[in-house]
Formats: sequence, C-alpha cells, structure tokens
Amino acid sequence: MSNVRQVALSGVVLALAGALVALVPTASPGAPACQLGVPSLKLGVQGVASGPHADYGRQIEMGATLAIEEINAAGGILGCRLEMRFMDDENRPATGVRNARFLVTEYGAHFLYGTDSSGVAMALGPVLQELDRIQFFTHAATHRLTEELVAQRGIKQIVRVSVPVYQDAIAAHLFKDRRDVRRWATIGADYEYGYATWALFRDQMRRFRPDVEFVGAAWAPFLTLDFSAHISAVMARNPDAIIATPWAGEAVTLLRQALLQGVFDRIQVWFQAMGGSVDVLEGIREDVKENRFRGKLYATARYLHNWPNTEMNRAFVSRFARRFNRMPNYSAEVTYSAIYITKAAVEKVRSIQTDKVLEGLKGMQIETPAGVRTYRAEDHQFVYAVPAGRVVADPRYPIPIVGELKVFDPKDYYRWPPFTGLDLSK
Repeated sequence: MSNVRQVALSGVVLALAGALVALVPTASPGAPACQLGVPSLKLGVQGVASGPHADYGRQIEMGATLAIEEINAAGGILGCRLEMRFMDDENRPATGVRNARFLVTEYGAHFLYGTDSSGVAMALGPVLQELDRIQFFTHAATHRLTEELVAQRGIKQIVRVSVPVYQDAIAAHLFKDRRDVRRWATIGADYEYGYATWALFRDQMRRFRPDVEFVGAAWAPFLTLDFSAHISAVMARNPDAIIATPWAGEAVTLLRQALLQGVFDRIQVWFQAMGGSVDVLEGIREDVKENRFRGKLYATARYLHNWPNTEMNRAFVSRFARRFNRMPNYSAEVTYSAIYITKAAVEKVRSIQTDKVLEGLKGMQIETPAGVRTYRAEDHQFVYAVPAGRVVADPRYPIPIVGELKVFDPKDYYRWPPFTGLDLSK
C-alpha cells in the first residue's frame, strides 16, 4: 500500500539520549512486561502527506515519532512499548475513512491520531463510533467536530487536542483598540474554514467596536494559484485591514501577490490566520528579513514554537530541531502532546478501553509544550491559550517568528457550551 509507512520505534537514537535525561527517566533493565494485556500499544496516525499541503501530515508524523521514541526510552506506558503506523489521507474524506478502518481492523490500532482536513474529520466521526476507537484530533479546525458531533450527537470517541477555529477570531481582541483600523475586509478560503473565521471575527469585533465596518469579501477556492482578482476586489473597497484564511502554501502565494500589488503600502493591518505556521514562515523568510510587509503583517497559529517561554517548550523545540532539522509546526506539537495525554489517561485508569480512558481525561489539566491544556468534558475539547502578534525576524531563530505577543484568556474567544448555531453564510 503506497501511502503507508510503518515505524517500529523501540528507543531514542543516541543523538537524543543526553537531551532527554532531564525530562524522560530511563527504563530500568528489569522493566516489567506490558501491564495492559497486549503485546504492545499500537497507534494509528494519519494526515495529508502528499500534494501541496503535505508538510502538515509530515509534521504530524514527526511529532508522533518524537513522542513515541521518548516514551519508549522511558519504559513505555505501564511497561507497554508503543508502535505507530502512519497513513496519508490525501486530504480526502473517503481516504481518511478507509485509513481509519484499516488502522483499526487490520493493523489493530488501540488509539488514532491526526487529521488535517475538517471535511475528513467530520466524515470520520460516525466511523469512530462504529469502530469504538478514540481519535485524538490534532489539526482539523471546524467547530462542528466537537460542538455538533460530540456535544449534540454524543459521539464520544472524538477528542480534540488542538484549538479549533476559535483561535482565528483572536484578531478581534488583538486590534479592538486600534482606532486607525475601522474598515475590515477578508480574502477568505471558499469553504467552511473561511466562512467560520469571518463569522466569528465579525461577531467578536462588533461587541468591541460598533463603529467597525466590514466592507468586502473575496472567496478563493481550495488550491487557488492566482489571487490577483481577489486582492483587487477587496482593495477596491479601500479597507484599513484584511483578515486572510488561505493557509499553507496558498498563504505564501497570497502574501507574495499582495506585495506585488502594493497592498502593504495602502493598508494598516494584514492578519494571516495560521500565518504562524512553520511552513508559511519559511516561505516568507526573505520578505520578512527585507521588511517588505512594513511591519503590518500579524498572525497566530494553534501553537507557536517560540512561546511559551518555558523549559518544557524550549526543550521540546530543541529536541525536535535536533531530531528532524526543522522547527516544529503546530500539528507536530499537538500530536506530540496528544500522545502524552494518552499516556497520562491510560496510566490513571490502567486501561485502554474507550469508556475508561475517557473517564481518565475528565478533569485533566496537563502541562504540554504549548502550555497548560484543560480538558472540557462537555465536548471533549482541550482548552489552552495561544497568543497572536506581529511577524518579525529574530536572530535567535532560523525562520521568522510571531513576536510582540499578546495573550488572551480562552474564556474570551472560545465558544462555550451550550452551543448555538453559527451563521456560515458568506
């Protein structure tokens, strides 16, 4: 099967051994056999690993690999060694569903992880219920995954570790006091992610600033290569600021084309949703270095490799960079943390049964590289804060960072149960 890569991870490589001593205890020579009644714990992981968004799946795989290596080096989970099988879901719902079935029924996965696309995630929900396997979602951003499938329909096998689309609305909090920014427009992804971001942003900004105007919207289909018409359409409305939701390589293309059209000479603010993603920062490295965005480019992500300034996060970034020669993307950190969350829950209840593991998650507050995550039992959403700020060059890092950070309390920009419908009209 061409889209399958199997990794049997028995321990950490020698280059990592010294770095792990402080954080990961070494296994004793007489470590007990697996106490969970299985030969090993099998983890099924999937994400998009082909096509223009493939770096997100690769980062999911790398985050899982690092967590598994560390846990195995420390003796596993209750003496159980971890193994992983990674599959490419091709960003297609049918492929993601087929992968999940294979991973559980053929490979024998005890837990599932990953998924980049919201469309794939929504298709997986009912299948996870049928298979009775928990999937820890580590990227897919749709609010409907947890609000509808978990809180309303009761599909208990869904747990989300990443912050969902709520994070994109943080722009309203970042700019609410900028009185020079009143006229907003969007260049939006022409599917649910773009609509939900624009809806949440407008709703929150209206609460802060009744004087704000929303003057234009241009919607770009998935995999757009030429954004010139979209840029021209919103610039014709003379906005003070633009919020943009095309992501990954599309975000890089959009920003470069906006530079060519002189957008940053005319606006005060450009907020790039998920612009703090490592692949985007890599793609605009020279533009940031040369100050072509004139200090007007702002961003956030679901994790920023330069925040929080904790020993845990610094050590994670250092180990990841040494292991893979890359900075960790948010999909890497979230997957890494999801496996440690699994470890904590399984060790608490001493079981891998779905109902018992879910009980083990209740009340959980766990420190991760992204900060403290708190489990919300009503919708199986882990809640944590991620800042937003200006994209800047920093000599301490090989790529630009999101700097001048402002951190907001999740209670101010997350949606909370009981959930009401969100208007996703354009």
